[in-house]
Amino acid sequence: MPDSTPLRGSVPSSYVLLLYDHLRHQGYDATVLLGQPPPSQEDTPGRTPITEWKRLLERAAAALDNPALGLRLGQQITPAYFGLMGYVLLACPHLGAALQRLRDFERLFYDVSPLRVQYTDDALVLEWGTENGRPGVLVDEAAISALVHMARDITGQPQISPCRIDFVNAASCPKAAYAEILGCAVHFEQSATRVHVPLTWLAQPLRQADPQLLQLLQQQAAEQLRRLPPRGALSARIRDEMPALLQQGAAHADAVAQRLHVSPRSLHRQLAREGLRFGALRDECLHQLACDYLADWRLQLSEIAQLLGYSEQSAFTRAFRRWHGCSPHQYRKQLRTEAGPGI
Repeated sequence: MPDSTPLRGSVPSSYVLLLYDHLRHQGYDATVLLGQPPPSQEDTPGRTPITEWKRLLERAAAALDNPALGLRLGQQITPAYFGLMGYVLLACPHLGAALQRLRDFERLFYDVSPLRVQYTDDALVLEWGTENGRPGVLVDEAAISALVHMARDITGQPQISPCRIDFVNAASCPKAAYAEILGCAVHFEQSATRVHVPLTWLAQPLRQADPQLLQLLQQQAAEQLRRLPPRGALSARIRDEMPALLQQGAAHADAVAQRLHVSPRSLHRQLAREGLRFGALRDECLHQLACDYLADWRLQLSEIAQLLGYSEQSAFTRAFRRWHGCSPHQYRKQLRTEAGPGI
């Protein structure tokens, strides 16, 4: 029986940039193919709802007729695409320490179902269940392929591989592709997604270990983690879903409640327990998204108004004046001045 748990959570927007870069290197106009511009690089450390990440991967895989897109995408990973946490991992002394940081800061890597860690006689097992829904084969395969190739990158050992990998999904492509890309036995339709890491890996030194830099980066990562809403909080789920709902013109309480599989009354009651009102939370999301979009110089003001669900640019301008005390044009002009002559 299919898992009906509503999918919720988010991933770093840098993962989405990896998809855009991959498509561009394949000769495609990613903005046209995916129907929207990439996340602004000024939006670091931006977050993308897991539902949106799933949709973008599925659209790209269908356009390319490539069911193995997730596996192939993971092969292109570098520390930069993990954002701040990529450099945290790279600065660790050995792979065991890097995997511990993965556990400590897991929500900055992949904020969907929580990571569980256990040991067997010969392996460290990283496991993700389906408590917060099933993102699907492309999301799961991209994440696990990226994890394997990140380990190869930071150790400088391209030949190392896990003992075994389990996926909750069926295979997306011929099984030979999994052996080629992941380098180990792979099992499908399992109770959870797991990566079995050989204990002999853990002492493997990393190619750019830097204890002093690691301490500084961990402080920054801890601050990013502190800013994330509590896992499972309704307000966090609404913030995750708001960009897509705004573009669909469905960012009102009844539509949000339907999307999150709660009644409108329950939505308002749960938000009240968090000390929030829906209208104020919606305005907060609109304001933050507007500032993020205005930092992307490629977007016209009319396009930003449309992304935020406004039928007219003038309505967006009035709302932005109310939030920020100036017009969107004035705000963008100030950003350009602060950024300097290179922009």
